[in-house]
Amino acid sequence: MSLLDWLTPWEFSPVLLLTFLLVIALYVRGRQVHRPNLLRQSFFWIGLILLYLSLHTRLDYYAERMFFIHRAQHLILHHLGPLFLMGAYPGQTLRAGLPLSWRRALAQWLRRPSGRRVQAILTNPILVAFLFVFLVLIWMLPTVQFYSMLDWRLYRLMNWSVVISGIMYWNLILDRRPSPPARLSVGGRILSPVITMVPQMVVGAIITFTEYDLYPIFDLCGRAIPGMDALADQVMGGLIMWVLAGLVEVFGLLYALGTLMRLSARHRLPESRKRASAMMVRAN
Repeated sequence: MSLLDWLTPWEFSPVLLLTFLLVIALYVRGRQVHRPNLLRQSFFWIGLILLYLSLHTRLDYYAERMFFIHRAQHLILHHLGPLFLMGAYPGQTLRAGLPLSWRRALAQWLRRPSGRRVQAILTNPILVAFLFVFLVLIWMLPTVQFYSMLDWRLYRLMNWSVVISGIMYWNLILDRRPSPPARLSVGGRILSPVITMVPQMVVGAIITFTEYDLYPIFDLCGRAIPGMDALADQVMGGLIMWVLAGLVEVFGLLYALGTLMRLSARHRLPESRKRASAMMVRAN
């Protein structure tokens, strides 16, 4: 199979293609104004390419027919792709890519009560962490997985739900600012990956050690790799969810620890500012 064959969409989606083209256009236009550094630009393109390759190429064919490839696809959609995208901190650049009248309208709406409410919901730490875990585990239920593989609408809802929840989650965890203005405290950014990784790792371990086929839908669809039986496929998929997804969350924890150390060294944490002020008062 040639590279062109691999890049050809298994199920062409004009909406998905237009979404990616719109994001690319906004970023290219916005970086002429905001000018992110080369590292951030690299993270943005890596994240966007990973998401596109997972959603709109031949990989999607294999993800519908092999459980472990399906789990690898969701590792990218839920963890790696959003992690790279949010590591690029693209918000200002994308906004800068909007026409001036649209930017003004967006800024005005965000100052209104309705805009503030929507923003508060989308960045609510408890809700975002809950959705990050829930929208992975709910699709792992064998019955839900069965129907999501048969109905293209459910299948696309499944994939887009994990992408959006991943973007919302890593947007909070990778925030480098103190709180406020960040919605999640630095301590919360350290603790959250620990809390969210545990249920995913537990489910991954259960899948790995289950001795019967939990997801016969992949046999019904026709396994794409001859010679690999259902249990071997299931073990590999469980390990991806158990180990690899956990490692990505450990990275998030370590990144948050680095943010804590950097802000503390610069006395930008509330506690650090209080101690610095107290020392200045005593010195005077």
